Amino acid sequence: MTDQTAPPATALPYLTPGTRAALASLLVAAICLALEGRADWLWEWPDAWTLPVTDWISQGLGWLFDLIRPVVRVISTLLRYPMDWVNVALVQTPWPLIIGATVALGWYAGGLSLALLSAIGLGFVLASGYWVEGMNTLALVFVSVPLALILGLFIGIWANESPRARPWIEATLDLMQTVPTFAYLTPLLLLFGFGPVVGLIASAIYAAPPMARNTLLGLQRVEAEVKEAGIMAGATRRQQLALVEIPAASTQIMIGVNQSLMAALSMVIIAAVIGGFDDIGWEVLLTMRQANFGQSFLAGLVIVAFAIIIDRISARMATNRDRHDLRISWIILAASAALAVYAWAALPAASDIALLAPTVEAVDGALTQFTRATGATLDSIKNTAMFYGLLPLRIGLDGAVLPFTWGFSWTATMSWVLLGGGAALGLAVALTGRVAFGASLPVMAVVLETGVADLPWPFVLFGVGAVAWVAGGWKLTRLALVLLALILVSGLWERALLSLYLCGAAVIACAVLGGLLGLLSAVSNIAWAIIRPICDMLQTIPLFVFLIPVLMFFQIGEFSAFLAIILYAIVPMIRYTRHGLVTTPPELLEAAVAAGATKTQIMRDVRAPFAAPTILLGLNQTILYAFAMLVITALIGTTGLGQSIYLALGQADVGLGIAAGAAMAILALISDRIVQGFAEERRRALGL
Repeated sequence: MTDQTAPPATALPYLTPGTRAALASLLVAAICLALEGRADWLWEWPDAWTLPVTDWISQGLGWLFDLIRPVVRVISTLLRYPMDWVNVALVQTPWPLIIGATVALGWYAGGLSLALLSAIGLGFVLASGYWVEGMNTLALVFVSVPLALILGLFIGIWANESPRARPWIEATLDLMQTVPTFAYLTPLLLLFGFGPVVGLIASAIYAAPPMARNTLLGLQRVEAEVKEAGIMAGATRRQQLALVEIPAASTQIMIGVNQSLMAALSMVIIAAVIGGFDDIGWEVLLTMRQANFGQSFLAGLVIVAFAIIIDRISARMATNRDRHDLRISWIILAASAALAVYAWAALPAASDIALLAPTVEAVDGALTQFTRATGATLDSIKNTAMFYGLLPLRIGLDGAVLPFTWGFSWTATMSWVLLGGGAALGLAVALTGRVAFGASLPVMAVVLETGVADLPWPFVLFGVGAVAWVAGGWKLTRLALVLLALILVSGLWERALLSLYLCGAAVIACAVLGGLLGLLSAVSNIAWAIIRPICDMLQTIPLFVFLIPVLMFFQIGEFSAFLAIILYAIVPMIRYTRHGLVTTPPELLEAAVAAGATKTQIMRDVRAPFAAPTILLGLNQTILYAFAMLVITALIGTTGLGQSIYLALGQADVGLGIAAGAAMAILALISDRIVQGFAEERRRALGL
């Protein structure tokens, strides 16, 4: 991912690439500040320079859609048949039989613990009163997943068999996984119209890349001896692939099945925004809009129950070859079938069971009382975070410091004091030998004074290009600048900066809090025993559900979106930080102990440097998770590209939806490549 022909070494050892990048960015910032008020085009991209990209996309895709719509509608009609059949089968099948079949599968895959989990999970779904809606959701998953698996398997095999096509396929998979989920729905909406078929197709497209990646990875990891054995046996290429390599890669491919299942479930829930289908996703969305948080929370827990059961069973099938007594599974299945047959008349219909209805009313009542009692405290927490944290980062201290929030007004003198103080502090730090960090401090002061959303576009372009140059050389720099220029000329620059601000704030919070929790988990087994199941649970919850708890306590707004992003994106940071810190080679630890290092010194000087590449990969995953969640938070009132994508979905504006989705994918892709570049540099420095 990085350019090995990166910046040449300088004759001045203190002018490292990082130092030169920081100094150059500082120079551009100084020029922009000096010209403020005299060259407005530096601060706001002129409308005359903006290209009608969204109109071009709308016209081009409109022509294409008109051409292929008849064929697409036939495909849509054909897909409705299996979806309706599966839906009728799941809804009409007696609920004891479905629960029994799931418990039997859980026993076969994981024994008593997984069987009990399946029984408790589906028992909760039944008691919630959402059994029919849950079966409607599963019907979409059960039809979309086979399509995604077939598509992903074909793409993975194609990439493995064609070295020329592999880079293009991998780039396409990267793009598919960085494009926001809502962006999938806008063109599909125009092609297929409203309804569950859109969710079905969107889920199949969204769930295919994990299967393709794991298929390719599994085939690439097949041992050379295994391949040679197939060749020596006289197998043709197709026979070798089907009979030797795919079976050898089955474990990795099954991991792809697990990830595709979870992706499909997540996308089915999101697709409820335009489906209007009687499923769990629609129930969550409807109850959230009605501020019926008790019912919304219950529906969200139903999604969580499905996600946990699907994740645990498919993961166990993928990673553990041990199977439990199949006869017990048949006994469980037979007992459930007998119950369904002999107690047919006595069994209540699933739609008539709502044992948790009183609990929902109690939750609503308790929540109402809690918010009334603590409303002032919750508002104080939200306002403090907004006025003294998020808002200054968004519009700068010169715009956020006002008498009714801070007690005084920000003046031009204060701006110069801040910038001068940043420069003086940077100089003092540079004199200690940390020149790159010292040069970065005045740049940070500029960002703090101006705000991310109001930064001049030359400074952003140059700053990102400089960081990309340090991370991956000129190749990455060119990529970053070209992609950012596309956002600039498309007229989406201001919205892109708003997205960058909120996502960046959440990533910083995740890096600090997740890093500390990862450190705590690395040094304390007790802490990890508590944190690990929480991380496991958070990773199985679909994105939609994270909105419910933050809305319950903080209503709509950027602070709620900020918290939702943190809840979703913090897990990789925790896991990767812990993993990096606990996998330090024993010989390094022994050498440090022999040298008389304390535990703190070992952590700071041995474990942390060795763990840096792994921690950076965790940061990379956190950034991608944050961008994914950022689009979903458009449902609760955020601004930026996510809001544009959501509005385009409601207005069926395919041009705006595609352009905003592409802009969001560009930001995620650039961030991904830069962090990967730094991680690769650290691995090379450690000799890994």
